[in-house]
Amino acid sequence: MINRDLLNQAKNDKLKITVIGGGTGLPILLSGLKQANCEITAVVTVSDNGGSSGSIRTSLNTIPPGDIRNCIVALSEVEQIYKDIFQYRFAPEDQEFSGHAIGNLIIAALAEMRGDVFSSLRLLSAMMKVKGRVLPAAEEPLVLRAHYNDGQTIDGETEIVGQRRPIDRVSVHCMPGSPCQDRKPQAGRQVVSAIREADLIVLGPGSLYTSILPNLVIEDIRQAVLESPAKVVYICNIMTQLGETEHFSDADHVRVINDHLQAKRIDYALINKAPVPYEYMESDLTPEYLVQVERDRAGILQEEAQIVAADFLDLRETGVYHDQDKLVETILRLYEADKGFE
Repeated sequence: MINRDLLNQAKNDKLKITVIGGGTGLPILLSGLKQANCEITAVVTVSDNGGSSGSIRTSLNTIPPGDIRNCIVALSEVEQIYKDIFQYRFAPEDQEFSGHAIGNLIIAALAEMRGDVFSSLRLLSAMMKVKGRVLPAAEEPLVLRAHYNDGQTIDGETEIVGQRRPIDRVSVHCMPGSPCQDRKPQAGRQVVSAIREADLIVLGPGSLYTSILPNLVIEDIRQAVLESPAKVVYICNIMTQLGETEHFSDADHVRVINDHLQAKRIDYALINKAPVPYEYMESDLTPEYLVQVERDRAGILQEEAQIVAADFLDLRETGVYHDQDKLVETILRLYEADKGFE
């Protein structure tokens, strides 16, 4: 459980936290921060092109709704039955609806009904009693592009992961046929102000190249992170990921983010120091995992980040996750003391 004194301190200070990312790790952190009564803004990636989200994105030329849906549920205060309905996914035999989550369809329908993503998410947040803000990194669907050392480029998250080779850098551009196809992607409404006005900026947890970096390479967002007076906390992945971070150390993760930001901007790197049981690296339920991320203390210090090492493990049948309470307590302690611990 989270330390009650820290919770009371956070409630009194009304800590403003802007969390940037996507994927399955982000909602875990958000639901924990909600309990701490922080003023939360989640900035969520919009470049997913797989599964239900990718299908809706392509068919309706709208942002992929899946990561946003999960963040809304994480911050929602409606009864559990309504969350379950929102998260319900149609069975494989349901033909056209196969694999679609009801919440994804609702988000897409509201965007069409209201005429823009921002207004539709404000309405949905009120309906779902969201405690905080869930903001798309951009209000148009973006395409993630990987750049390789040989000059080749590959578009699309799914296609990039399938390449399984080292990525030099990533960028994003607007999807053909979208309103922004003839200009550079721009941050969604309120995103820049949420970053600049935050007390803490938290990156992750989430996939490095497909959940975190697609947000940071939007120029408005990159500049806001660089200009914000807030400390930047990076929650490093526990495991390396297939098609993204093979052979990566914790320092490699930090270095890649700083390279994309074009500055050594990460102040604190939250690192798991507990060993992951071998069976979690061999499980058929987690084929995207490879091995535990290696520690490289010297490398992180070269990136001018302070190491915050602790046992952050939450081992579940479905995989290896960050422990929600430990993450939140560590983040609150960093804010309270303005220094890390190792």
